[in-house]
Amino acid sequence: MNTLLRTRTRTLGLAALALTASMSLAACGSEDDGASASDDTTSSSTPMESESSSEAPMESEAPMADGPFGPGCAGVPTEGEGSVKGMADDPVATAASNNPLLTTLVAAVTEAGLVDTLNSAENLTVFAPTDDAFAAIPKKDLNALLADKKALTTVLTHHVIGERLSPEDVAGDQETLAGDMLAVEGSGENFTIGDATVVCGNVQTANATVYVVDQVLMPQM
Repeated sequence: MNTLLRTRTRTLGLAALALTASMSLAACGSEDDGASASDDTTSSSTPMESESSSEAPMESEAPMADGPFGPGCAGVPTEGEGSVKGMADDPVATAASNNPLLTTLVAAVTEAGLVDTLNSAENLTVFAPTDDAFAAIPKKDLNALLADKKALTTVLTHHVIGERLSPEDVAGDQETLAGDMLAVEGSGENFTIGDATVVCGNVQTANATVYVVDQVLMPQM
């Protein structure tokens, strides 16, 4: 009887031990599964964060200014009819007459009878010599040129192209209203025509784009 009781007690003890071990293993497995799920969640979120970071828009470069350029523009009035804004409202000969840098050019255009021709044209590009550019010509030669209407007309129309050219298009061999060619070199905001330099470029008038130059462009006559 005692032997049977001890056997039963031992059996119950082993069963309880086995049950405890089983529950411990189940609890460990549950913790492992939770950790694995947490790891999976963390792992799956990382690529999304990386992708979001990689797709962040890059800061774009600022566009270049689409207006007059060059050191000579400092001599253009900041307000009034001769300013950049004022010149944009008038045809080219009228606009030039309001600009204090171009008084000799305007006198020459008037002497040659080209005011109406330039003002009525639809689209032009004008290389406009400054007063200093005309002053660099010996006075005797300048007076002789102003007195010769045919020669003066040839010189002045040698400065005019029969289409409106932007800074992106002005470089190259351009045909003038005098029927000959001008070789414009450069890019960006730096242009030359022979020994002449554009000192204030891309000035807009109602019917022309003006490039102010520091020398008179003399054609082969």
